[in-house]
Amino acid sequence: MNNTSIESLQAEAIALLKELIATPSFSKEENDTADLLCAFFARHEIPFARVGNNIYARNKNYHSSRKSILLNSHHDTVRPNKAYSMDPFTPTVKDGKLFGLGSNDAGGCLVSLAAVFLFYYNHEDPKHNIVFAASAEEEISGVNGIELVLPYLGQIDFGIVGEPTKLDMAVAERGLMVIDCVASGRPGHAARNEGENALYKAIEDIEWVRNFRFEKRSELLGETRMSVTVIDTENKQHNVVPAQCKYVIDVRVNELYSFEEILDALKKNLKSSFKPRTTRMKSTSIPLDHPLVKSGVQLGKNYYGSPTTSDKALMPFPALKMGPGDSARSHTADEYIYIEEIREGIVTYIKLLEEFI
Repeated sequence: MNNTSIESLQAEAIALLKELIATPSFSKEENDTADLLCAFFARHEIPFARVGNNIYARNKNYHSSRKSILLNSHHDTVRPNKAYSMDPFTPTVKDGKLFGLGSNDAGGCLVSLAAVFLFYYNHEDPKHNIVFAASAEEEISGVNGIELVLPYLGQIDFGIVGEPTKLDMAVAERGLMVIDCVASGRPGHAARNEGENALYKAIEDIEWVRNFRFEKRSELLGETRMSVTVIDTENKQHNVVPAQCKYVIDVRVNELYSFEEILDALKKNLKSSFKPRTTRMKSTSIPLDHPLVKSGVQLGKNYYGSPTTSDKALMPFPALKMGPGDSARSHTADEYIYIEEIREGIVTYIKLLEEFI
């Protein structure tokens, strides 16, 4: 391993992250950071392609006869919250920390993976192809993100998804299903005790959701959980019995249940009508005996099940979620990542992939 070249890559990655922080890239508005990433590859004379605001590139000696590894992270961010005490778009280094919106989620991961792609790019006869993809719309699970670019990448056999995990390995990830429910009744005058109160019907169903437990508990992700998070009768008059009550169930699914099984349980027990908004964000896992996980274990990395979702949920191949930074800092005011975390992230990714190149 060439320490001089790694130090150069580390410095370049940090400089790129500062550029990305200074360039607003809210979900669906990532055009300018996509331009930055295009310019990054152009500076290195690396062929790349752009699909919407997704940027991808392949190693120099890519060949379709080899298996391919995807290195992916996202360059969109959430909007800064009102508690920021500093400009979220001014990259600021203080006490070893690089502050700025998207620094931790997931800019540090993105630039670390880009550096690793550069490190392995020129390998003359690699065992595996390396494909890099910087995706858009991850924060909103948008359809113009990783799903849009995947068909252009060729066959992918497994991948690394860069998200802040303290460089531990998230080998499983909860799925997310949001369900819109409607309890129906009949309108009436409250004073005359008329009608059929849809709100009371909804409450009965909500009580069932609150108390129901799915039997299969995952060692990595725990139990599948349901929470009612929104309720609304759209009724503005105090003296009218509501004819309709809408509510929303947030379902966090472990890897032992399919969405179909969840919906079947609701069908058997709810009086309300319901419909899932989407069934795209499925629970995922990578086997513990997968060579990529084994490589991480040999490096002394821990593995765990992640409660949060990512682009990993949309990938039809095994993927390991792993990266520098801490998920607890994501979406917080005065977001930051330690400079040393980026340096360590690059070295860790390189070592993780050594046996595959």
